[in-house]
Amino acid sequence: MSRVKPNTSVSSATIQLEHSPVPAEQSLGAATTTATTTVGEFSGLEVGVWEMAPGAMSDVEADEIFVVLSGSATVEFGDGSPTLHIGTGDVVRLGAGAETVWTVTETLRKVYLTVG
Repeated sequence: MSRVKPNTSVSSATIQLEHSPVPAEQSLGAATTTATTTVGEFSGLEVGVWEMAPGAMSDVEADEIFVVLSGSATVEFGDGSPTLHIGTGDVVRLGAGAETVWTVTETLRKVYLTVG
C-alpha cells in the first residue's frame, strides 16, 4: 500500500489495486469486482483510491466526496434523487446512508475523501 505523507506524492492513476468480487448480496446481474486502498488521512478524513470493473452493484454510502480519475458510470438513488452520470474529472458528493445502485460502463477509478 502506498501512503501519502507530508511533502510526498502517490500516483492515484497507476497505483496497483487488487480486485475482489462484489458480495453476492450487492451484485446485480453479471459478477463484477471492486478494489480499494487507503493512501492516507487528513484532518480526520480517510483518503483512498477505489475502482470498480464494468457491472452493477447496490451500496449504502458513507459521507464522501470524490473525484473521478477515469471511467464512466451512473449512480441511481433509492430516495428518487436525480441519477448521476459521472465520468473523468467529475467531483461528486454522496451523503451518508444514501442507498445507491452503481452501473459502471467503463472501469471507474476515483480518489475519495470520507470520514474515517
